[in-house]
Amino acid sequence: MSATKDIVILVPGRLHPHAVGRIGDRFRLVRIDRADPALVDPALAGQVRGMAAMTGIDASFIDALPKLEIIANFGVGYDAVDARHAAKRGVMVTNTPDVLTEEVADTAIGLLINTVRELAKAENYLRAGRWEGEGAYPLTRATLRGRSVGIFGMGRIGQAIARRIEAFGLPVAYHNRRPVDGVAYAYHDTLKGLAEAVDTMISVAPGTAATEKAVNAEILAALGPDGVFVNIGRGSTVDEADLAAALKNGTIRAAGLDVFADEPRVPQALLDVDNATLLPHVGSASVHTRQAMADLVVDNLVGWFAEGRPISPVPETEAIARRG
Repeated sequence: MSATKDIVILVPGRLHPHAVGRIGDRFRLVRIDRADPALVDPALAGQVRGMAAMTGIDASFIDALPKLEIIANFGVGYDAVDARHAAKRGVMVTNTPDVLTEEVADTAIGLLINTVRELAKAENYLRAGRWEGEGAYPLTRATLRGRSVGIFGMGRIGQAIARRIEAFGLPVAYHNRRPVDGVAYAYHDTLKGLAEAVDTMISVAPGTAATEKAVNAEILAALGPDGVFVNIGRGSTVDEADLAAALKNGTIRAAGLDVFADEPRVPQALLDVDNATLLPHVGSASVHTRQAMADLVVDNLVGWFAEGRPISPVPETEAIARRG
């Protein structure tokens, strides 16, 4: 029997079935409907040492589990987990970077091309019989040719997107909190400066207090009337009302969005404009990549309890040492 079989791992709400299966094989798996302290009775609270989650984990839920040592988050973005509070409690938090980088970068490029060349609209035109009945689909007003691309968030995924953009022969610039070592693309120390320098912006920025509604009316106006905005990062980084208005009044030409502030609810104002391409957060949604993410969730738990160190701790908690 595994030395970790008696360790209780709590799974609140949904989790990838491959992760659930592996946790059940290696640990003592306990599931509850959602991350609600009211669902954790005192006996269970005193036994839980680890958690695997793809839902919001707030301070009150962390505090409801006095023996908790690690939260293994499913996803590279972990803004739904109160990692700062976890750090104060000495609780390790991990995420799933790297394994989804290329898939999300592929999606970003597909979304960009679809937004600029209206491929989904063209397919719908064909399927509706309009090609035969009305003739060729109208020429698209936008093209990738001659564009310059700015990336908001030059992390792993941002760099993977930049490599793909380079292959199209387009110049790349970026904005981050600070320049990235080893990255030769033009750096802008403000998001507005980046928007003024390019006509195409791809946002890969994480959802934090500092990035809340960072892409607003001012940034969109700076992008200009031929501007294209793509968001593959977090919906919270965009003022969606400002974006809908910019699309409606021609402040920018088009937008492609895979993420929204209040998923799965999409603002009606974005649904109403015909120059927005909208996807239901499918950036990493392939069988291959989601299984790799599930494996990393479990490997982080195994690494923590078997070896005293996880594979991919988040920055807020990477200095935390295993108890005992």
